[in-house]
Amino acid sequence: MALPRSEFVYESIVDLAPTLQLGASPFGDRRMVPIVGGTFEGPGLRGKVMAGGADRQLVRRDGSVNLDAVYELQTDDGVIISVRNRVLSRPARDATPRYVFSTLEITAPEGRYGWINDFVYVGTLNSMRPQRDAVVIRVYKLV
Repeated sequence: MALPRSEFVYESIVDLAPTLQLGASPFGDRRMVPIVGGTFEGPGLRGKVMAGGADRQLVRRDGSVNLDAVYELQTDDGVIISVRNRVLSRPARDATPRYVFSTLEITAPEGRYGWINDFVYVGTLNSMRPQRDAVVIRVYKLV
């Protein structure tokens, strides 16, 4: 049985608007972060992050955060790719380091980028604050 390995697909810098507090729920505090732009680039793939997406977050009572971001990428040749990025961000605890990993659903139209529809994706997320109101997302396909 072969074990999965990963291959780099792209890195995006996603620009964010200020966080909107949506109030408490039985599961934790809810908030939303509007996505206002950015860029992405990888082997054979580059373009911009389109404004209009959002990252909906649940700050759990244990301090972890569940993120669910939905947004679109537009390649330099005009193709629109849809992304749903679900992230678990767990703070460092005792001897365990901070944990921030994601699973992504990425959908492209048939054609030049149709290969995108044929893989499972995982990613990392790192904040660029305070230098920039943005996050860096690195995406890998499992092969």
